[in-house]
Amino acid sequence: MGDNTGSSYTGASGALYGIGMFGAWVWFWQQADGFWWYVLAILEGIAWPAFLVYYGLEGLAG
Repeated sequence: MGDNTGSSYTGASGALYGIGMFGAWVWFWQQADGFWWYVLAILEGIAWPAFLVYYGLEGLAG
């Protein structure tokens, strides 16, 4: 009971993800123009790490 062996989760990583998500929401919200673009901005804010990794790897591939 109480053994966290194998668990690497820290509260700091969750907080960092949350701050990044709010930042992505602000960014995508400012770019939106119309109701469905605002809905898309909310979804993009949740999925921003996937976009970050995709475009980062795309940039590295040249």
